[in-house]
Amino acid sequence: MTLTPGADTGPVLIVRPGRPLAGTVRVDGSKNAALPLLAVAAAARHPVRLDNVPDSADVQLMLTLLQRAGSRLSSPGADARSVVMAPVEGRSPVPDFPEAGRIRASYYLVPALLAAFGQARLPWPGGCRIGERGMELHFDVYRAFGDTVTVGETGYHVAAASGPGQVKIDLPFRSRGASVAAVLRAVVGGDRLVLGNPNLSPEFTGVLDFLRDTGWRVDLGEDSITVEPPVALHGGTMKWAVPGDKIEAGTLACAIAATGGSGRIEGVRGQDIAPVAQALALLGIPVVVERDALVLTGRGTASGKPLSAVASLDPDGLDADFEPALMALALGRPGTHQFADAINPGRHGNLLPQLRALGAEFEEISPTECRVVGPQRLTGATVRATDIRTGTAMLIAGMTARGTTTVTGLDQLRRGHADLPAKLRALGADITEATR
Repeated sequence: MTLTPGADTGPVLIVRPGRPLAGTVRVDGSKNAALPLLAVAAAARHPVRLDNVPDSADVQLMLTLLQRAGSRLSSPGADARSVVMAPVEGRSPVPDFPEAGRIRASYYLVPALLAAFGQARLPWPGGCRIGERGMELHFDVYRAFGDTVTVGETGYHVAAASGPGQVKIDLPFRSRGASVAAVLRAVVGGDRLVLGNPNLSPEFTGVLDFLRDTGWRVDLGEDSITVEPPVALHGGTMKWAVPGDKIEAGTLACAIAATGGSGRIEGVRGQDIAPVAQALALLGIPVVVERDALVLTGRGTASGKPLSAVASLDPDGLDADFEPALMALALGRPGTHQFADAINPGRHGNLLPQLRALGAEFEEISPTECRVVGPQRLTGATVRATDIRTGTAMLIAGMTARGTTTVTGLDQLRRGHADLPAKLRALGADITEATR
């Protein structure tokens, strides 16, 4: 087996083209939703049972870190997808978290640490290398609460101030991470918060729904939200569930469509997957959006219409994590298609070279924008999952390429998905794992 220069060693996925995918598959819980839900439970220091927790590497690492940050974790019965979290009373020295630098969402630990220890000391976020994970907006949030922020070469430190009682923050853009940070910091201090220009993704509004159930008052509008402390907290252990992974559902839908197949994807809220369903319909791929499922019927003909997949933080916009799977699909569909992701400015720098290794051609308009003219014929090669979503795009592209595609970098795929290849195999994909 010949490797591309710089490719990592370890397990690989061997992907071959085959028959159209077909069948029914159920997605796991969402990594992007689980991480902030775990964080709000820890920051609120409220006992909670969280069901449908995904077994992805990032979520499992976050659970380990939260346990060290002042939460007691246990599994109810034999259900490995559920976790019970409760606060540990009493303070000890503030722990160090060198492992936190392995994930991008490590900043969700800050409110939990402030609640447990009054301060947080963390390394700079890591994870997918798709552009700098800017922290200055997060720091502005903490400073608005009166906290002291100190930054260094290897990380940062936040020391909590006594609660100001009421805080008003206007975000310059709809940052999900900063929106979560602001709300969780209000929870830690028991403060009233008015947040302008908030993120309105399902992953963030799920946090607000959780707070409502604990007794917090939440008024949500398109341009601002207000959260106020409860008069009385919810008693006992709350039960909550992580929603199905919309990104995994979108990836599976693109894989089914790319192979000309049909299938039913269950366990995902239809409203969360609507942007992908609209993109598929535009390309001539019939889809039915149900309350808890997405169905591809397998009938229809290529429309030849141009697809414009532009990542957006606006309400009802296209989640940036959908873009790579849609790009892999569009390579095989007629038309001139436009893609852009300015949210993660390094993503195209990962994605396009790997697709080019399979023979794909692009017109790069800028480092974050490109144009694709399809259909194109791809040829198998050795490629690398340089980040989670590039890895999923390589699986889709490999299922339509001539010959064999070898995907390295499986540690990246496993950060976001417990076992995406197994779900694709359940639909009939020819994907095997090999060691070397």
